[in-house]
This record gives sequence, C-alpha cells and structure tokens, in this order.
Amino acid sequence: MQANAASLRIIRSYYAIAGLYTLSAALIWGVNTLFLLDAGLSISEAFVANAAFSVGMVIFEIPTGVVADTLGRRTSFLLSVGVLGATTLGYVGLEAAEAGLLPFVIVSVLMGLGFTFYSGATESWLVDALSTTGYDDELDHVFARAQMVTGAGMLVGTVGGGLLGTIDLAIPFVARALLLGIVFVVAFVLMHDLGFESRPLTLSTAGAEMTSQARDGVAFGWRQPGLRLLMIGGFIENGFFFWAFYAWQPYFLELLERDAIWVAGVVSALISVSMMVGNAIVEWFTRFCGRRTTLLLWSAGLLSGGSIIVGLADSFWVALPALLVATASMGLAMPVRQSYFHHLIPSDKRATVISFDSMVSGVGGATGQFTLGRLAQNQSFSAGYIVGGLVTAAAIPVVFAVRRLGGPADQITGAKAGAEAACAAQGLPAVSAVNAKPPETVSVS
Repeated sequence: MQANAASLRIIRSYYAIAGLYTLSAALIWGVNTLFLLDAGLSISEAFVANAAFSVGMVIFEIPTGVVADTLGRRTSFLLSVGVLGATTLGYVGLEAAEAGLLPFVIVSVLMGLGFTFYSGATESWLVDALSTTGYDDELDHVFARAQMVTGAGMLVGTVGGGLLGTIDLAIPFVARALLLGIVFVVAFVLMHDLGFESRPLTLSTAGAEMTSQARDGVAFGWRQPGLRLLMIGGFIENGFFFWAFYAWQPYFLELLERDAIWVAGVVSALISVSMMVGNAIVEWFTRFCGRRTTLLLWSAGLLSGGSIIVGLADSFWVALPALLVATASMGLAMPVRQSYFHHLIPSDKRATVISFDSMVSGVGGATGQFTLGRLAQNQSFSAGYIVGGLVTAAAIPVVFAVRRLGGPADQITGAKAGAEAACAAQGLPAVSAVNAKPPETVSVS
C-alpha cells in the first residue's frame, strides 16, 4: 500500500530527527573508551563508567516514561537532547580537571537519564502519528529504513569523531554538544504529538504515575509471553553487546599494534555500514519469509558465532570481519524486533512498554559491562569476547520459544505466497503455518 501524504511527512520527519540525533550521539562512540583511558581511568574503571550509563538508564526509564506518556513524546525528546548535551560537556570538564572515576560515574548516570528520555518516545510518536494519519502498512519497512538512516548518521558521526579525535579526544564531545543544539531546533519544528492526548504531571501525581507505569510495563509487556521472552533475549544479548561495542576500540588497536586513533573512526564507520546492510536485507527477506522469528534466529546465531571468532582471532584482519558479521546481525534484528513489539502494545502504552524493555536491556548492559570489563582487566579482551559470545548463544532457544507461540505478531503479512519454499531455497529455516494461539492479551483492572 502507498502511504498517504500526511503519513509520508511523519515518516520523513522521523527519519530526519532520528538521523540527526544519532549523528550527534555517534561523534563520541568511536573514541569514548579511548577518551576515558586518556582521562586517567584504568580498563576496568572505564567500563565501570560505561556501566554507570546503563545503570542510569535502568534507574530513569520508568520516571522518564511517565513524562512521555503524560506531558508528551515531543517534550520527552526535547528533554533528552538538553540533558545529553549538558552531560557531554560535563565529560569534557571532568577530563580537563582529571577528576577520577567517581565524577565520571555520576555524569554517566545522568547521561543515561538523557537517553531514557529518548527511548520509546520517538517510536511511540511515530506509531501513534501514523495510526492517526491512516497508515496501515507493515512497520518493519519503516523501522528498517529508519535504522539505515540512523546507520548513515552513525557512519558520518563515528568517522568525523575519529578524525576530530586525532587532533584532541575532547573535540568530538564538544562537537556533539553543538550539534545537539541543532537537533533541538529541528525537533521543535517538526515533532508534534498526533494521536496522543497529553495530560498534566505534577509532583503530587508523579509517584502515582510511576507506580501505574511500572504496573503497566509488567502487565502489557512482561506478562505477554512473546514480549517477555524477547525482553529476556534482549537482556542476554545487550549484556554482551553494550560491552563489546566499546571494548573493540582498545582491543583492535592492540591487535593492530598501532596507537592510531583514526583507525577507531574507520572501524566505527565499517560497523555503521554493516548495521545498515543488516537493516537493508530486512525488507528483502520479509518478501519471502513469513515469520519474524526466522530472522531473529539467524541474527542470534550470527551474533554469537561472530563474537566468539573475534575473541579467538590473533589478527586484526580476522577479528574485523567477524565483528562486522556480529554487528550486521544486530542491524537485522532491531527493526524486526521493534515491529513485533508494536503489534502487541496498545497505543496508550507504547512508551511505557518500550521504556520497560529498555530498562531490562539496561540491566543486562550494566551487568555485562561490570563483569566483562573485570574479565578484560584480569584476563584479556579476547576472553571477554569468547565468554560473551558463548553467553549470547542462550538467546537462541529463547527465540525458538517465541517461535512456538506463533500468533499475528510473528507473521509478516507482506510475505509472498510460497514463502516456505522460498526460505528453504535461501537456506533459511522453513516457515511453517502459524497454528498456535496468539499471545495472551492482558487487561489491567
């Protein structure tokens, strides 16, 4: 189906906002760990600071989800941009003052606050606005293309950040804060809540709202078997991926035996491209494969296998392609997983459940960075990748459990007839008819 003009405007605005936000954020992603090490932190301390970011996301997901579901998705996003800009500059000040671990931990927690204002808010804004404007096509393609746009933003941001970092590792952080100012203006103009009625939020009602949101996150998210299983899978995979995304920076320079900051920018760019490739093949595969879990199973297997190879490799040139396979698998899974979630979440609970899912992933990320960071300090980065890759293999039976549930959330209605044979011809798991009952719906009294 062709999207109408109003829906196209919403989709294009979403692409612009998400792309610019990612471009801004990505300016430091390729050099973040190197910056922390340069600021005087040890390897394990650097990952403690990174883990503190995940802890911040866990702490603030529910409170900021309340903001998105009361004051509005637009307000939540603008708060995200402001907090992220301030904490990014805070990092620069701490590095200049040689402040040590504790101040970095505090600012990292607050940086997590900035990202929690973002998580769930923009997705919910998009889905509600598209529903209001009459869009009734599958969301997989929209999310996949959005991931490609954000992948392009990540590509430009990480390469630019790497190049700026060769001059001074603090420059990418300053550039990020400046660019976030532009993002604020763009979002202020383009982003208006449609299909969502805001309501007041006061100090006297905040406690009740947070309690209600926590209850709704459990009821409309955790108690739905398919969503609960995907959250468990996200806990497992993100527990490793959050660490791995930052660990490759010193590890790859160690394998390359060169202290070349620009290499970090190039590798970050390749990671962006690999994730965009993963995003791009979603649309192609969904023409033939009738179940989302088919793609999620392949993603889980490739992430685990590629990560183990990264750890076993004794050469930069072996580890790099293995890492790119692993990151491409994440690019494949993200839009498919998003679409599965939105098929089961009521409109007025979207930000709540997505925030709850982010909170679960954040717990995994914090756990993984603490434990694997300590392992890397005491053993090696390669040991961290091997152990992490083996642990992520546990997500495979979790996805199989989702597959057994069946139901409309697992079905891709745009898949062509004869999808089972087409998948088999491509070497993919056969797509059997979905006879199972749909996941149970949940009501809250």
